[in-house]
Amino acid sequence: MEYWIVAGLAAFLMGLSKGGIPMIALLSVPLMSLFMDPAHAAGLLLPIYIVADWYAVYLFRRAFSARNLKILLPGAIGGILVGFFAVSYVPGDAVKLLVAGIGLSYLVSALRDRFSKGEPRVRPADVPRGLFWGSLAGLTSYVSHAGGPPFQAYVLPQRLDKMVYLGTTTIFFTVVNLMKMPPFILAGQVTWHSLSQAAWLAPLAIAGAWSGARISRWLPERVFFLLIEVALALVSVKLLYEVVVSQVSPV
Repeated sequence: MEYWIVAGLAAFLMGLSKGGIPMIALLSVPLMSLFMDPAHAAGLLLPIYIVADWYAVYLFRRAFSARNLKILLPGAIGGILVGFFAVSYVPGDAVKLLVAGIGLSYLVSALRDRFSKGEPRVRPADVPRGLFWGSLAGLTSYVSHAGGPPFQAYVLPQRLDKMVYLGTTTIFFTVVNLMKMPPFILAGQVTWHSLSQAAWLAPLAIAGAWSGARISRWLPERVFFLLIEVALALVSVKLLYEVVVSQVSPV
């Protein structure tokens, strides 16, 4: 019973994130890791991500940045391939440090711009940066479902409209998660047993996405993007804490 309560909460939190509540889905894998190996937890949750993704695409389909998607997705494909072939050689702590460093460096830059004189600097979409950040988002998403910080480091400085941001984010990660499914199956992280469990949990993810979409549409744009930056800071600090704890814990 405890397992299903925690699994249901993880699925609902994932749905909230897909509905526009920033990065709360990163709590899902740690919650499921209370009952199983993190790799298998990621495999169990991936099909639920995909179901919630498609519902979120329906919710936010009316506005998105086609230029960003054309730039980011080719990079993400390369990052996923690197993750598939290198996952057994790349320490998990190294990935966590990378994601945390990306998040904190973006926040330092954003704070510097915010407290400088004049309007915050707007950086339009460009191919070199987009391919770089898209590759990192694909890699970190494949290894630990943590593609948000690299994606945001590239997209947030563009100061997109809130609904355009949500639509672009939703479509990008829908495609990324679909591309991750074959490697996850080959690695044994997604099985018929995990798919049967995911089928029971998927309605909770859809309910979370519906709830998150209503909340995100109601939030003023300035508050919405402030929440994203706060969530990014919390996630970055959490990842650094996990690395520190793993280093000081007795073997």
